[in-house]
Amino acid sequence: MTISRSAAALLLILGLSMPAGAGPALAADDWPVTTPADAGFAADLGDRLDTAFGRGDLKGLHGVVVIRDGKLALERYYAGRDERWGRDLGRVDFGPDDLHDLRSVSKSVVGLLYGIALADGNAGGPGRPLVNQFPALEDLAEDPARQRLTVADALTMRLGLEWNENLPYTDRRNSETAMEFADDRARFVLSRPIVNEPGTRWQYSGGATALLADLIAQGSGQSLLDYARAKLFAPLGITEAEWVKGIQGKSEAAASGLRLRPRDLARIGQMVLNRGRWNGKQVVNASWLDRSLERHVRFDRESGIVGYGYHWWLGRHRDSGKSWYGALGNGGQWLLIEPNLNIVLVVTAGNYNQPTARKVPAGVQTIVLGALERQ
Repeated sequence: MTISRSAAALLLILGLSMPAGAGPALAADDWPVTTPADAGFAADLGDRLDTAFGRGDLKGLHGVVVIRDGKLALERYYAGRDERWGRDLGRVDFGPDDLHDLRSVSKSVVGLLYGIALADGNAGGPGRPLVNQFPALEDLAEDPARQRLTVADALTMRLGLEWNENLPYTDRRNSETAMEFADDRARFVLSRPIVNEPGTRWQYSGGATALLADLIAQGSGQSLLDYARAKLFAPLGITEAEWVKGIQGKSEAAASGLRLRPRDLARIGQMVLNRGRWNGKQVVNASWLDRSLERHVRFDRESGIVGYGYHWWLGRHRDSGKSWYGALGNGGQWLLIEPNLNIVLVVTAGNYNQPTARKVPAGVQTIVLGALERQ
């Protein structure tokens, strides 16, 4: 496919990227490439996304990557304002080589890393008492009530500790924000008042992720990013990654600081869809993924989210009843895996801290799945 200079200029004015395959800038690394039509979608899938973006239905959308049957079927990039973990980057003309904030998608990656660390002998099993894993918190370990906290309670966000992330993240009363200002994240989290029996009530908590990341770093003797590079990113062929450090600058903001290229997030999704394998090698233990994608917490939400595993969201389409699982982040960052359709969908967007942010990735999902002509 060729594209004229005038057409390319028009796309840039409209805030759109060139279609996949339009030039060498969109070479697909080592992804096998196919067309939407050959992947079972309507041939005009890309045009449908461009049209929706152009009329304002997908305001704030930055990137879309669609993988089917392990092949790159479509990608689109759009220009818009963005942030790097809260720092304004201004307008960015996104392309396939640009890193993007993943925000709470980071949590699901930490869940994978914990499974790798467990298999390596660098982390304790889910049934272990949690507070005992932090030698510097001996005083907290003396509390019998806190002894009931387990690693599994952190993995499933059922710690039973007082925690509130319903406030804006710019508000220091938000528990995750307050944790970032604390001198010791683990002490801050594990010293919260116990308000529910551990393991009984779900409460969304970046603190739970921070604890898991601390355990990975302690057990491996590496920073979270270095461990991720060695054990997850390198085996997947991911060479560009950033994990922003927290407010104190001591270690990575495990719950929200990961930045990757959308294509590389798709690699993680494809590896999960392949039950931990990539290019014939086992990267994450299959049994760990089975446990991670098990419904440990049950929901009944209008969004179609039906449960939570080990830091992974579990859903079901209301129309078809088919299951999906994925990782979701502030601002419209989605990694959606459709095991029954063999699809991995990545969406990045810049609608941070907006209560309606999920409408954009949900709109992309509707367009992509609505374009399916072969199940």
